[in-house]
Amino acid sequence: MYRVFAPAFVVVNLLMPAALLAQTTAPAVPEAPQERQAEAPMTLTRLAAIITALDPDMRVQGPAMEFTLEDIPVIVITDVRADRMRAMVPIASVQGLTEADLLRLMQANFDAALDARYAIAHGRLWGVFIHPLSPLEKDQFLSGLVQTITVARTYGTTYAGGAAIFGGGDSSEIYRGLLEELRKKGQEL
Repeated sequence: MYRVFAPAFVVVNLLMPAALLAQTTAPAVPEAPQERQAEAPMTLTRLAAIITALDPDMRVQGPAMEFTLEDIPVIVITDVRADRMRAMVPIASVQGLTEADLLRLMQANFDAALDARYAIAHGRLWGVFIHPLSPLEKDQFLSGLVQTITVARTYGTTYAGGAAIFGGGDSSEIYRGLLEELRKKGQEL
């Protein structure tokens, strides 16, 4: 019986000073993060001003704004009633896309394209960034544009929306395979 209580007694004796210290020492209160100034809701006027700053030659056609970033045509379509916006970059015709191509696009949508996505509409493959309009912040919009342009540029190679890959998908294994292939080619040089 003594052996059963002895370890418990030792544990209580070891924990007691820590418990007393905890009672006599004021807990450290973490500093509250600095609150950011909330942006005003995104409106068509504000969105058009942001796009005009990016490309002064921006054109408006109904609910669409067309402009160019780094020689890549971009179309932003808005629907105020649905509170949605879509930034789109044309990539290629869907003619000739194989089942393997479509599978790779879906894999990239899962883990590599980030906030941008590959999509098919009107016989064309697009890079798209879709977001509710009113809560969209300027930096989110700019980041979405960069990612959308990046998925267009990396189509056929890394299929990535940026430098990061959200884990758990197939892309990291595909990238590892590509890296090994490049290493083998590098040995031949």
